[in-house]
Amino acid sequence: MTENSALLSPAAYAEAVTTAVAASAAYYGDGTTPLGDDEYDGLLRAIATYEQAHPDEVLAQSPTGKVAGGAVQGDVPHSVPMLSLDNVFDADELTEWAAGLERRLGHPVSGWCVEPKLDGLAVAARYRGGRLVQILTRGDGLAGEDITHAADAVLGLPPVLTEPIDVELRGEVLLTTAQFEEANRIRLAHDATPFAHPRSGAAGTLRAKDRPYRIELTFFAYSAIGLDDLGHVALLEKLAALGANTAAATDVAPMRCETLEEVQERIDVIAGMRADLPFGIDGVVVKADTAEDQRQAGNGSRAPRWAVARKLAAEHKVTRLLAVEWNVGRTGIIAPRAVLEPVVIDGVTVTYATLHNPSDITRRGLMIGDQVFVYRAGDVIPRVEAPLVDQRTGAESPIVFPEACPRCGDAIDTSEQRWRCVRGRSCQAVASVIYAAGRDQLDIEGLGGTRAVQLVEAGLVKDVADLFTLTREQLLGLERMGETSAANLLAAIETARGAALSRVFCALGVRGTGRTMSRRIAAHFGSMAAIRAADADTLAGVDGIGTEKARVIAAELVELAPLLDKLQAQQVGTQVTEPQKPATEATDATEATDMTDGEAPAGGPLAGQAVVVTGSMTGPLAVLSRNEMNELIERAGGKASSSVSKRTTLVVAGEKAGSKRTKAEELGIRILDPEEFAVLVAGLLPTT
Repeated sequence: MTENSALLSPAAYAEAVTTAVAASAAYYGDGTTPLGDDEYDGLLRAIATYEQAHPDEVLAQSPTGKVAGGAVQGDVPHSVPMLSLDNVFDADELTEWAAGLERRLGHPVSGWCVEPKLDGLAVAARYRGGRLVQILTRGDGLAGEDITHAADAVLGLPPVLTEPIDVELRGEVLLTTAQFEEANRIRLAHDATPFAHPRSGAAGTLRAKDRPYRIELTFFAYSAIGLDDLGHVALLEKLAALGANTAAATDVAPMRCETLEEVQERIDVIAGMRADLPFGIDGVVVKADTAEDQRQAGNGSRAPRWAVARKLAAEHKVTRLLAVEWNVGRTGIIAPRAVLEPVVIDGVTVTYATLHNPSDITRRGLMIGDQVFVYRAGDVIPRVEAPLVDQRTGAESPIVFPEACPRCGDAIDTSEQRWRCVRGRSCQAVASVIYAAGRDQLDIEGLGGTRAVQLVEAGLVKDVADLFTLTREQLLGLERMGETSAANLLAAIETARGAALSRVFCALGVRGTGRTMSRRIAAHFGSMAAIRAADADTLAGVDGIGTEKARVIAAELVELAPLLDKLQAQQVGTQVTEPQKPATEATDATEATDMTDGEAPAGGPLAGQAVVVTGSMTGPLAVLSRNEMNELIERAGGKASSSVSKRTTLVVAGEKAGSKRTKAEELGIRILDPEEFAVLVAGLLPTT
């Protein structure tokens, strides 16, 4: 965009200014801008480049050099202008900015502070004698809007400080991920349209009055008026001591860096942790730390000269909903999938996204042809969040829901939010068999997609239990099935008959469970009979299963009763038991049952360890799938996890470990390479 922006014609420049001002008004108003962050930033850079080349043609309404792009105003004057931040977009631009700052100072910067750029709304909170008296939005930087009415819903913004001082706290108000989900749950319960994304939700909530419900938000303080002689790190410590919430308590706490190289390393760490944070960030802020450097650098009309935002690639984008596909999963669930006009989000071209379920489509009011917000964080499957209703042209059309199962044509059970074919798993027998035979389930070698289709279409197999009734004669009747292939497949099936309970349970494809949860359930109950006897309350006692998921699993087990009876008759998963946690500390049988496999067996080499595996394994571990690695960890007494946190005690980092290794290094967590880990668990490695 930058390279071509000098080619803007006068007419294109004028159109770009109009588009940018409209986008700014929407963004700083209710957050529903039709432009994604990347597109908006690119548009501003194109405008700035044109204006640099044609200074006599700058339009009065141009957003350059203005707080909030000049799109918003306020009616309550700020005590001190409330500025925005200038942006840089890569390491080279950051280096160039830092060099310019040091030229202005005439000496090297005396230390930097690096902190997350929170994706919310900037506010100023005024205290008199330590008591909160007023909250303002940033507005145009000179005056803001009074939103004091929202004070009681903002967590982290204390009504009374720990000291009776006059001060103005400045910071960001946002919806955390959990608050955003709860906010939409509340809004849907009141027949209100769900928020498009956390930022628009925060904007709408702060300005709303007289709602029949309450939505909580969170405040993060990052500066103050009245504590001017403190360096930035010291200021943040003071704000926390006064009782205000700051980012210091998060995994991306502000950090002082002595060199620009350390600054860049910290930026990389924060960027790598972005997908796992419980709140949204759209960049990293770099500030000169000392009060003296800040005073010498001064401020511009729009932004301080001593701070800059290193922007990160946007996770939200706007694109068009072209169609909706209805796919049937292996359990018979009929899932809608959005077909999108291709859009690049964080370096990945997104063409499809999840739509959750039909009820969700209805609540969100989606239509074919809508411009929609699409969200993608890290490796998470992209999802459609909301339509831009104001952008509708009248050419949009309703989404047509299926009246019969898209795969088999049978009826649809619409009694729950997630629609399902009335034939359940039978509708997708092939998919169910392929899944059950997979490497991480029963590991039946030779039973791939083509063979599964043959078995189902020949009427030999209707579910996984039927695999164990197959005979040599039946297999030889299949096309391209010789004596050797038949013998090998029967041998693999016979081996699977004695598979571990966790693998047999996982092969069932119970909704609400997966490989890890299947291991926890197997370790908790010890036998298939005990699992089948468990009710929802008992299942809820398993680590990671809450009340809602327990009800789903209990209902699934009832539905699976005929299949489980067939497996029992074939002696699959019934003669194999897995030991529960010994009740050494339990006072009664109930207490022992409540223990989970998350607690390490005594004496294991990983006893008490929380272990994360990342990257490609090498050496003796190269032959293991990720699921087999997790099983190995749990056999060794540890607890396998998929994300690095303060609770993690060990990370096994293979080739191209990426952000998880970086986060582990930042948190000081022990890191082993695959070969070192193999030595640690040598006695438990499978023999070849």
